[in-house]
Amino acid sequence: MTERLTARQVISLVVEDFTELPPGGPPPGDGPDGPLDWRGYGDARALAAARTGEQESVVCGTGSVEGTRAVLIAFEFGYLGGSLGVRTGDRLEAAYRHARAHRLPVVPLVATGGSRMQEGMLALTQLQRVARQSALTREAGLAQIAVLRDPTTGGGWATLGAGADVTLALPGAQVGFAGSRVRPPDADPAAYTAEAQLACGAVDALVRPGRLRHELGRWLRLLTAPSGEAAPPPRALGGDTGAPGSGRDAVRRARAPERPRAARYLDAYFTHRVTLTGDRCGGADPEGMLCGFGEQGGRTVAYAAQTGTATRPAGYRTAARLIRLADRLGIPVLTLVDTPGAANDAEAERAGVGAAIADLFTVLASARTPVTTLLIGEGGSGGALALAAPGNTWATPDSYFSVIAPELAAAILKRGPDEVDVTADQLRLRPQDLLEAGLIRGVVEG
Repeated sequence: MTERLTARQVISLVVEDFTELPPGGPPPGDGPDGPLDWRGYGDARALAAARTGEQESVVCGTGSVEGTRAVLIAFEFGYLGGSLGVRTGDRLEAAYRHARAHRLPVVPLVATGGSRMQEGMLALTQLQRVARQSALTREAGLAQIAVLRDPTTGGGWATLGAGADVTLALPGAQVGFAGSRVRPPDADPAAYTAEAQLACGAVDALVRPGRLRHELGRWLRLLTAPSGEAAPPPRALGGDTGAPGSGRDAVRRARAPERPRAARYLDAYFTHRVTLTGDRCGGADPEGMLCGFGEQGGRTVAYAAQTGTATRPAGYRTAARLIRLADRLGIPVLTLVDTPGAANDAEAERAGVGAAIADLFTVLASARTPVTTLLIGEGGSGGALALAAPGNTWATPDSYFSVIAPELAAAILKRGPDEVDVTADQLRLRPQDLLEAGLIRGVVEG
């Protein structure tokens, strides 16, 4: 379990200054024991206020995180377990309204056990209220970056946490919909941790408290810098820059183990970058798809890059999530295509690989933000084309794009192994063939 920080302590960790916002909402109209007249509720609130120095379970205000102004929502777990009640909802709504009025990103610093039982369904419906405010803020094109503290459970996790655009978590924090007192007695406690949520694609990164200000500052700078200009394609990094003489040569060069892969291209292209992890549907494909935002030439560019392996359904869904977010924030996108094709094993089929690819095709086809694609290696069938920008795709000299791999094409045509090279030529898959056919805009140089 990570150290439990108070609301004021976590605020001081991330901002250089802090101005608290008015609580919002009408003056409380319920009795001393709340809207349900829950015996002892008034005494519990008074005790929580005396112990924490707070009048509610959230502290809302504005502050600068390494130079970027933001609205911060810090939960005080010491006040009735950071639970959400009607007055909490008043404060949250006021904070989101302020963010939209002043065009500021929102940073929830979450530590909550869920909805407040002493207010019954009135407390639970605050989740709908929060979801509405989050949706309006999303429609306004403003970023939401949540930080999950210990614990983050119940409706607070299912709205402010999991509903954010980017989710960071403190190592060792308890994170899960079911809190420790309500989950099944035989449940594996390791499944309810920040580390487990990272592995299953529900959290983007773990951040130590001492690094929180720096990491939040990087994310906020990148996500608050829209640009309508398309990202330029990266320069080729391969040593062999001449055009391949045959289809077989193009395939050999694209499959060469020494050929530079996505990570090298991204490191050369960006001054610095941050990583978006997971599809928010229980899956991640960190070995097959790299996604995130980086600084290139003084501006923000989002990226989704295949790594040369067969791309899994979670990889396609993560790329679609990335492009949707970039489109909403007005940030241009760079995609790097490099895959022999989509994963086609039984597990991939059960995980909905077809639907994941279809969704990515739709996201790219409907994106309003400019998307640039560079083919850096293998372009294997629809599993590669799904990540390629229509009308703005480029290629390196050591790459190929094909409707199907030459070996598989020969097998389908009932040709022997000795005819694979001939088939590769017939497929017209070399970069110069693609350019001649009008399928790419050009072949980049080193």
